Amino acid sequence: MQPRRGLAWLGMDVVAVLVFCALGRRSHDEGINVSGLATTAWPFLSGTALGWLLSRGWRRPTAVAPTGVIVWISTVVVGMLLRKASSASVAGAFVVVASTVTAVFLLGWRAAITALSARAGRHGSDG
Repeated sequence: MQPRRGLAWLGMDVVAVLVFCALGRRSHDEGINVSGLATTAWPFLSGTALGWLLSRGWRRPTAVAPTGVIVWISTVVVGMLLRKASSASVAGAFVVVASTVTAVFLLGWRAAITALSARAGRHGSDG
């Protein structure tokens, strides 16, 4: 895989985490500005980066498993640990919501790519 292409896939994960954080800020009437979004997102983005390293995400960036699962779990676990370390909320309900939403986002785009690739492969062999 070309390095630039790997960065584009990493970008998909970064966007997914930023959307999650922006939605959370909006739902709590915290406002969406660069400073606030950065404050909310840095723990989760740290987890995302670690997940990419642990899974060697650049090798199979669109794979739901293991790449997506490792990135997702790392995003949530590291994100929550860093939030706790920085005295931010880690209430049980928040952990559940964060886990669910980030699973949909981080695994969802990979599942969509996989499905589209499989469909294209089937149509390509019809030919």
